[in-house]
Amino acid sequence: MQDSKASKESKQYFSRELLSWYEQAKRDLPWRRHRNPYYIWVSEIMLQQTRVDTVIPYFQRFIERFPTIQALAEAPEEDVLKSWEGLGYYSRARNLQAAAQQVMERHGGIVPDNKKDVSALKGVGPYTSGAILSIAYNQPEPAVDGNVMRVLSRYFLIEEDIMKTGTRTLMEELATSLIPPGRAGDFNQALMELGALICTPKSPQCLICPVMVHCSGRLEGAEERLPVKSKAKPPRPEYRLVALVEGDGAQAGRVLVRRRPDTGLLARMWELPHIPAAAEPGEGAGLPDGPAMDRLAAALGGAGVMAAPVGALMEAEHTFSHIHWNMRVFRFHQADGLGELAAVAESAAAYEANGAGGAVSPSASDDSAEYRWITQDDMGELAFPNVFIRILNRYFSSI
Repeated sequence: MQDSKASKESKQYFSRELLSWYEQAKRDLPWRRHRNPYYIWVSEIMLQQTRVDTVIPYFQRFIERFPTIQALAEAPEEDVLKSWEGLGYYSRARNLQAAAQQVMERHGGIVPDNKKDVSALKGVGPYTSGAILSIAYNQPEPAVDGNVMRVLSRYFLIEEDIMKTGTRTLMEELATSLIPPGRAGDFNQALMELGALICTPKSPQCLICPVMVHCSGRLEGAEERLPVKSKAKPPRPEYRLVALVEGDGAQAGRVLVRRRPDTGLLARMWELPHIPAAAEPGEGAGLPDGPAMDRLAAALGGAGVMAAPVGALMEAEHTFSHIHWNMRVFRFHQADGLGELAAVAESAAAYEANGAGGAVSPSASDDSAEYRWITQDDMGELAFPNVFIRILNRYFSSI
């Protein structure tokens, strides 16, 4: 970074020009039309790792369905998850509802306006607390996310790894020093806006940047390589065999789904039955269709579901933050004599080894998985992970 005098002038220039640009260029976003701390809070949770254009319709539907903190706190969890369906990272929705319940219990339904109480809410970290306090309450708190760290790294030529805790602390201190008196909310949003629209991860648009004149990264020709960011560990690949069981008789036109356990990955969401397959040669992606369907049929039978294999249907994949599912979907048909689905004794842990699924004996636990037959219309009521929405929609559109 520069010497103290130059740094002071550079900071003043940065804050002044950034605010001036923001006043002219800011996007008209629904959560910016209010200073409602609840709206701001919901939008910031939704925007984590998600594009603005994707969030807008979700935000509007969510606020229409849960217009107040009380409405969110008192809603059935399944309604909240259904409203979140498609955004992914479903723990964010659960944490948001749990935090809304905290606000009702501890703060009379009013989002607190101090850092200690806001930070104590479930799922609210340093960035979200800073965003709420600055945007809703105009308090001089930093809101430092990936966009902001990229902008600051380039403008001030900061070459420390932004994945390190010490660098984030440095960025928070720097961002705080840049906030003009009385303009915290606008300034923090301006920083985010610059990172989203101009100072992008690749091919930053330096020639139209409002602070390009004093940008040290641009002057040094370092804008393309900043920020310095150590690579995250790639998600672990997993291979899974999936059964799409078609109903017969009274269940004709329906498929079988089950609810995931109350805890762990994708808790209490609905899915197609599936089992893990190892990644060794001859297993997983390389296992022939016949043995793969035999393995699935045995697993279904162990859960009390009698179904006959029909054939391979499709392949699908989905990436979580730490796991990448490679899925082979097989079509099954309800076997004669199954009739109405009886209570089954499958362990809720049967598909949850290592947090994402592993087979154990159905008698290993008293917790039973919940199964039901559904039509495509039923999908409008039940919350499914994105990958199963894609599989089911593709299937139903083909029949």
